[in-house]
Amino acid sequence: MQETGGFAEANAAVMPGAETVPNSGGVDTASGFGSPGIVATARRYLGGNPTGRSSLWCARFMNMVLQQTGHRGTGSDMASSFAKYGQRVSGPQVGAIAVMGRRGGGHVGIITGVDAKGNPIMISGNSGHRVREAPVSRGRIYAYVMPTN
Repeated sequence: MQETGGFAEANAAVMPGAETVPNSGGVDTASGFGSPGIVATARRYLGGNPTGRSSLWCARFMNMVLQQTGHRGTGSDMASSFAKYGQRVSGPQVGAIAVMGRRGGGHVGIITGVDAKGNPIMISGNSGHRVREAPVSRGRIYAYVMPTN
């Protein structure tokens, strides 16, 4: 397994009641959104850039992963388009899409777990110019949505 952004798997936790697999980074395998679903598909691209774009490609990556897993995406290259997508949920859930604000725009990724400090762990495209899995500050996320078909 590739390095996942420097967080320690031992410090990762998943939502209560979720079944995990050793070395899975806390991925919920009991739901349809965990491995081998949206999370596993996104993880196949860790360390790379499958979109071929040099900038502003987190939403394109998200749409690509959704399409590959049989979900409809937003069709937009804007991260903020995901705030109005799918079914809104109140907090981080494995397989949920997280929408974040940031200077100069937004960012979007897939929740894979929660770290020991309560921060969501997210796989996203264009994080350091590559697909990366790392904890993010929960205060930066303004929407969580579950994918729809």
